[in-house]
Amino acid sequence: MALARIENLPSLKFEYFTIVLLITIDLVSKLMAENYLAFGESIGFIPFVDLLLVFNSGIAFSMLDFNNAFTSYGLLFLGIALVAYLHSMLRIEKVLLNRYALILILAGAIGNLIDRSMDGVVTDFLYFYIGNTSFFIFNLADAFISIGAVIFFGSELKKYLGSKAL
Repeated sequence: MALARIENLPSLKFEYFTIVLLITIDLVSKLMAENYLAFGESIGFIPFVDLLLVFNSGIAFSMLDFNNAFTSYGLLFLGIALVAYLHSMLRIEKVLLNRYALILILAGAIGNLIDRSMDGVVTDFLYFYIGNTSFFIFNLADAFISIGAVIFFGSELKKYLGSKAL
């Protein structure tokens, strides 16, 4: 059941270890993309996803990518505030599934913050498309955030709908 008792929740040490592990995987993947991919050159990877190195000064999936310092560093400071808030949520969250979702979101947010803090941009390299229709270019941190958000909102929706049935 998704509503785990507080005694069954993983320790913060385990959760922090998981966050650090996911951040490491994200940053290593970005470093490999920068070292082995040519900027703007698309390489087939798996169906619907190519490897395509770009640098994003905006937020997830290149939204707000105006390529200026105000946007880049403004998003950096906003991201730091968001990470602090999400961390406070993680410390008090009692639903196990929501804790896992917050771990994913925090790892992705911190991974992108670290990357952005280096030079004001985030490295994206996974290009998602179907046929001739392009959707977005993202990185593992974006995927962590998106998956975590879907899990979190799905859990909250299930909890909300369940309370309405009573």
